[in-house]
Amino acid sequence: MLNAIEGIYRNGKIELTEVPEDVNNETRVIVTFLKSKHIDLHEHGIDEKQAADLRGRLSTFAEDWDSSEMNIYDNYDESKSHI
Repeated sequence: MLNAIEGIYRNGKIELTEVPEDVNNETRVIVTFLKSKHIDLHEHGIDEKQAADLRGRLSTFAEDWDSSEMNIYDNYDESKSHI
């Protein structure tokens, strides 16, 4: 049985966001590290207020961008180069 729970790696330990149910102490685990979703706003030349404003103005497009039909554009430049 697999049971996925999110957590944070900090100081050599994994801190879980919730306590797993029906899992015994000393149960073996496999940990997969995910890339951070953190975006350095200052690296992109904007601050938190500007980012919030931009997010608000672009929110009307979010449903379209997140639809599965838009996945074709995820690797657009690479796909275009094979034509």
